[in-house]
Amino acid sequence: MRVAGDAPVTVRRLSAPHDLRAELAADVAAGMRATPKQIPSRYFYDAAGSALFEEITRLPEYYLTRAETEILGDRATEIMELVAPCELIELGSGSSTKTRLLIEAMHQVGGRRYVPIDISEAALREAATALCGDYPWLEVEGLIGDYHTDLRRLRRRGRRLVAFLGSTIGNYPPGPRRELLGEIAAALDDHDAFLLGVDLVKNVPTMVAAYDDAAGVTARFTKNVLDVINRELDADFPTDEFTHVPRWNGEQSRMEAWLRADRDMTVRIRALDMVVTLEAGEEIHTEVSCKFTREGITAELDAVGLGVCAWYTDRAGRFGLLVARPV
Repeated sequence: MRVAGDAPVTVRRLSAPHDLRAELAADVAAGMRATPKQIPSRYFYDAAGSALFEEITRLPEYYLTRAETEILGDRATEIMELVAPCELIELGSGSSTKTRLLIEAMHQVGGRRYVPIDISEAALREAATALCGDYPWLEVEGLIGDYHTDLRRLRRRGRRLVAFLGSTIGNYPPGPRRELLGEIAAALDDHDAFLLGVDLVKNVPTMVAAYDDAAGVTARFTKNVLDVINRELDADFPTDEFTHVPRWNGEQSRMEAWLRADRDMTVRIRALDMVVTLEAGEEIHTEVSCKFTREGITAELDAVGLGVCAWYTDRAGRFGLLVARPV
């Protein structure tokens, strides 16, 4: 397959396809029996949820995307000169402004290969087509897989920069986060590097507002996960009778998202042959978004054998972008 120019585009599978519906069923069954009840945030991102999240990134309250883009606009060339990679590997498919800033800076130092990893073949093909249409020199190899388990399977084409942007690392509690950082460290050779975006601890009202916008887009995004369960598992959650509740957990340095039942209710999940009861005011936990300090994330990286060699923030000091290497 070739798109708009001479650069080849390939999309291949790293591992066997996931049965996402079966995984959803298992996670919902376990989550509805837990105390408190919970639904993993990975199921937010059907087509409707992904569109809502894109809308969130443009909201005035959601500073994260703008802050990280500001840093990359100022520092992408410096980062690429520091690492001089032959290939850019991105965890999660990307064709956004942030990814393009990195690709353009990589080209300035002689790199020409972009490797996005995502579980969605459609997302990978869309990203590859768009990018190669704009950058005829770019070689794209989209990899369908789970970067938690498949990262070590990547074929090496030279010095690599692995990028994990958007503070997505904050969606992992400490134990799973250390496991993922360990997998990333194991995929790096001595001259490779890791580029990580982290949202920083700041005043609580600013953090809460980012997850509780005045237009209610984040509330629709959070409640959409109930629509996913209703559709995929033949359930009857009354989506409009839940309230989105964002909350700062200072002890664990993280924002949390909950869905609060507005009334007593009985919900049937027919695909699971399951009946769930909720009392008025009972909450379902749906998401964590951990916030970091420079000292804290440096210590976490040190623990898996990665040393921070460059640290950048946006001009308001809200967001951090770091480069780490094996030590």
